[in-house]
This record gives sequence, structure tokens and C-alpha cells, in this order.
Amino acid sequence: MTLPPETIIAPRKVTHYLLRLLDKDDKSRFLALGGYTSNDPAQLSRDVREQLLPLYAELVGSTEYGTKYRITGTLRGPNGRELRVVSYWMSVEATGLTKFLTLYPDKL
Repeated sequence: MTLPPETIIAPRKVTHYLLRLLDKDDKSRFLALGGYTSNDPAQLSRDVREQLLPLYAELVGSTEYGTKYRITGTLRGPNGRELRVVSYWMSVEATGLTKFLTLYPDKL
């Protein structure tokens, strides 16, 4: 299945989690390999929406909050480098909305 095109990608998730250097579970260094920086967080949001969201979403389970999905794919960064990623999404039971949760490097 594919997730709805109106799926929410919270700007704060991108600016304060994915593109911010963190002591634990940092993703900013990996994303920087593709040219993603905190100077243009909208680029990462656009690329996730345009390059990952249309791909097949695999059901991975349910929680008390909703149904989780995984999308594995490639992000072509602004510098042209391709990054293999695994992303996680949730259809929230209480609201009926689907939202982006996180992404990780794909460790084939």
C-alpha cells in the first residue's frame, strides 16, 4: 500500500531531530552526506515527501496509538548523492491522520 499524499511531516521533526547534531541517535551527519543541512530543512521535507512517501509502505505493527509502517528507499540529496534509508510512519488512530516518525540509514 502507499500512504496518503497529505501525510504530515512536522517541520520540528526535521529541524530539531533529523538535522540537529545530537549526542545520541544523531542522524544529521548521515543526512549531511547527501547535502542536507539545517540551512534548508524544507529541502529534506520535500525530498522525503516526493521520494519516499510514494513508495510501498510495509505494515510493521500496531500500538495503542495507531498503525506503524516502514518505507525503505533512496533519498537523492541536493548534492546528488543517494542515501539508502528506512523511514517509519504512523496512522494515528485517534485522529485518522498519518504522520512521519523518523528515518535511519539502511544497513543492508
